[in-house]
Amino acid sequence: MELPIETRRSDSPWVDEVWTCTSERVTEMTAVAGVRWGLVFWEQDGRAYTAVTGPETRSSTAPVPEGATFTGIEFAVGTSLRAVPTSALVDGGVELPDTTRRTFRLDGARWETPGPDDAEALVERLVRAGVVVRDPLVAEVLRGHSPAVSGRTVERRFRAATGLTRGAVRQIERARTAAGLLAAGAPAAEVVAELDYFDEPHLARALRSYVGRTAGQLREGGGGAIALDLGQRLTS
Repeated sequence: MELPIETRRSDSPWVDEVWTCTSERVTEMTAVAGVRWGLVFWEQDGRAYTAVTGPETRSSTAPVPEGATFTGIEFAVGTSLRAVPTSALVDGGVELPDTTRRTFRLDGARWETPGPDDAEALVERLVRAGVVVRDPLVAEVLRGHSPAVSGRTVERRFRAATGLTRGAVRQIERARTAAGLLAAGAPAAEVVAELDYFDEPHLARALRSYVGRTAGQLREGGGGAIALDLGQRLTS
């Protein structure tokens, strides 16, 4: 079985993408490593839930609430919650209490639960209220600039904002890109060359660690449900 995940890129500098999914006859999935934190809203059996998710440093098997409908917001790298350091969310997350079908509680206030088209409006309100913040140095580094501070300071602030090292972010993002290329039919040798892996065994190890799939499984669509939009069902 597959998870029909659909994603769209966001024009907001605070948001990387918004995704939706409905779980049908799927009770577990492969969770893929990722470098962003997020907010996830879902309904199951008439009840509503909200959770804050953190960056994931490795692939794992995760349960899936069957018959649930999800909306997720993946925040840009370098943003964070005022009340919860991103480092505290790595390889974990927290379900928020007191969620209804219309509202959820975050950072001591109640907010309207968004649909897929309302995600950026919610984020704008969170930013104005100071609930979501960011370190501009991280965005500068990710754009390839060299800030006028020491490398140690850059690394400390990068880790504080993201919960990860710059090296970990590069490795995870590269593996996710490789997975998409392989799923689209690219030969492993081409992926190795394009993404500057040392060789195919290094690519294979990265895929196992971060994506939980082999190159063959990605090309053939095997391995079961996976929390990654390999079908490239991107909307704008």
